[in-house]
Amino acid sequence: MRTPGHDYELAVGFCHAEGLLAGAPVTTVRYCATGSAADTRFNVVTVETGGRAPAPTARLTTTTSSCGWCGTDQVDDVAGRLDPLGATAAIAPEVLASIPDAVRPHQELFAATGGSHAAAAFTAEGEVVLVREDIGRHNAVDKVVGWLLLDGRLPAGELGLFVSGRTSFEIVQKAWSAGIGTVVAVSAPSSLAVEAARRAGIALAGFARGDRLNLYVEQGTSLAGDQG
Repeated sequence: MRTPGHDYELAVGFCHAEGLLAGAPVTTVRYCATGSAADTRFNVVTVETGGRAPAPTARLTTTTSSCGWCGTDQVDDVAGRLDPLGATAAIAPEVLASIPDAVRPHQELFAATGGSHAAAAFTAEGEVVLVREDIGRHNAVDKVVGWLLLDGRLPAGELGLFVSGRTSFEIVQKAWSAGIGTVVAVSAPSSLAVEAARRAGIALAGFARGDRLNLYVEQGTSLAGDQG
């Protein structure tokens, strides 16, 4: 389920975060490679690598009400295919605290509906590079990562990632796969997100509101306290 728009970015970003591309370059992205895009109501996107990516494993699992995986085994799985991040941009707490206000004018869908999430890429100086919206915050992040990949900007160690909801393990995973060293959100991270951020060497901040935030993980270090 997703909010239509930027579908190519969504598909590419998801494939990248899940490791389906395995480093292979994307050669083509198009709607429905097996027939008419209109027949599938533009709900099928094909991402091609010219046969360089490995054949994907079928994702046949029980559907639950949770937003993703649960348990440290999943952190181990991701850590098995992603190395801890090296040097990435250090972003000052005051810049992180300012990002929600900087992103808000770009949240046109939220302004109209009050029912969408946003994700954004931003620089260490607080400049907003890109904003994407979606009913699902994971989808919004995939759209940002997909755009960065298609624009040749991954790994994006010079950028931070903002999300408008809470930070789940999957969002940290997506940032990790994109080489982004800082994640900031307006709400709390899950405990598994904190563990994943520590493993990745990602700075993780939450409750960024006004001029305050909580810094849960410093880059490459352990749990930190409140910054305000």
